[in-house]
Amino acid sequence: MSTSYLQFWPPGLPHTLVLPETTICDSLDTSTQRHPDKPCLIYYETPVSYAKFRAESNRLAAYLQSVCGVSSGDRVLLYMQNSPQFAMAFYAIARVGGVVVPINPMSREAELAHYIADSGAKTVIAGQEVLTHVSKFLKDDALQAGVVACYSDWIKVPTDLTVPESASAPRVKDLPAGFTSWADATSFSGPLRSVPILIDSLCVMPYTSGTTGHPKGCMHSHRNVMFTATAGMAWLRMQQDDVVMAALPFFHVTGMQRCLNGPILTGNTIVIMTRWDAAVAAALIERYRVTTWTGVPTMFIDLLGNPLLDRHDLCSLRRLGGGGASMPAAIAQRINERLKIPYVEGYGLSETIAPSHINPPQRAKAQCLGIPIFNTLSHVIGPDTLQALPPGQVGEIVINGPQVFQGYWNDSASTAAAFVEIDGQPFFRTGDLGYVDEDGYFFMVDRLKRMINASGFKVWPAEVEALLYRHPAIHEVCVIAVPDTHRGETVKALVVLKPEHMPAPTEPQLIEWARGQMSAYKVPQHVEFVSTLPKSATGKVQWRLLQEREQSLHHYKTQEIKG
Repeated sequence: MSTSYLQFWPPGLPHTLVLPETTICDSLDTSTQRHPDKPCLIYYETPVSYAKFRAESNRLAAYLQSVCGVSSGDRVLLYMQNSPQFAMAFYAIARVGGVVVPINPMSREAELAHYIADSGAKTVIAGQEVLTHVSKFLKDDALQAGVVACYSDWIKVPTDLTVPESASAPRVKDLPAGFTSWADATSFSGPLRSVPILIDSLCVMPYTSGTTGHPKGCMHSHRNVMFTATAGMAWLRMQQDDVVMAALPFFHVTGMQRCLNGPILTGNTIVIMTRWDAAVAAALIERYRVTTWTGVPTMFIDLLGNPLLDRHDLCSLRRLGGGGASMPAAIAQRINERLKIPYVEGYGLSETIAPSHINPPQRAKAQCLGIPIFNTLSHVIGPDTLQALPPGQVGEIVINGPQVFQGYWNDSASTAAAFVEIDGQPFFRTGDLGYVDEDGYFFMVDRLKRMINASGFKVWPAEVEALLYRHPAIHEVCVIAVPDTHRGETVKALVVLKPEHMPAPTEPQLIEWARGQMSAYKVPQHVEFVSTLPKSATGKVQWRLLQEREQSLHHYKTQEIKG
């Protein structure tokens, strides 16, 4: 592997890190001991000290342990939006040796059914706004216990900020059988029994999707989690006085590591947003002197588009970064002009629990994944030959390092297929096509796997197709990506209707129906009704032809507008 990028390594940082043999719970304990009264979280103007955070989390841990029966290795679903309770529950699950299974709060019943069945989780901790989607699983005995959080319980001071409805709603009083309110669970007075947790024990299992569209659990140990938490903070030179904006969702590995576990390790203050709001973000940055903000391009586009932005003092910001979707060069330039600091892109996946590559802050390149971080090796290989390629040649990006997952839960075949041996070491095959330039920086050019990247969210067409096939009028469907000026890419469904089904659904009706079947970011934004879908000789739908046709059409329209 070329090491030409080392000449651009962040000054003063080592090439490798010696990591502590500790768990994420040790990080919380240490930060609490160092500054118990310092705000760990700020939630719409309500501060939560490190001491209070740890005490509340431990009370929940005792309840999970004694009442719900959660023990070492048990998976627990964490199904809620950004909130103090999400953060506290994450550490409570880990404290009793459990494995956090973070679930996108936009997930609906069909998706939840898979997560529950596949993970074997018997306990869920959910926000009350998603209670209707998960309650049936306790009735059906798929789950055995649930704790329900009301976010507004932690907004304890008046605020002039616009608080999203899910965070301002009062506590639901009548809960379905089997569910306990967060308030009652954390009133539990029983003891918390100490559980030995090894650094190589499983800590968190975020779900991703494979090429078939079936979500897979990525097994990450405390060692994996501690590495990217430590490395991410070190790369950014984070200090204890830094204040972090948590606008990215905690269930996503970047938000989880850059906005939760990393800051708690360092002892930062985390300013939490339950839902993204550009006006609220600007107010929070000014009010709490936010220094560090990791987001996705759409957030920065929204912020720059705020007509009242110039009324806010944003000079406290010292670091801006992100990943998940490439930042358009024009937007990066506007960020630099308005905020006077560069936007630093990085790259990672659910399988690497956030970064494997980050741009050197002092020499960041636009629309670039960056360079391999501490302790990490990365190549670009020929997808067929599996041999390393020279600079400039496009191939598949592969990664070896302490952030790489332990494998897919209950799926040894997919795990084996996800790795390739190079020079006697296992490298994870990302499925992303890219190249390395002469300086050793990595760039992505395409996706080997069939995936749609909508505002940083990964959408797998096969999964969306499977859910759309539930509609009684659909005979055949093919889901493809279409360019979107705001989201980068969005979802389009080409649908063949059953001729016998009357009345035939309209495009708006089908889109509205889909909203009840899947997460919002997966819902097709465009539906085209066609008489047939092109198929290969073996009968497979030729989605690539449809994708290329759409891209050509978009290119033609763009040129027509320019002309």
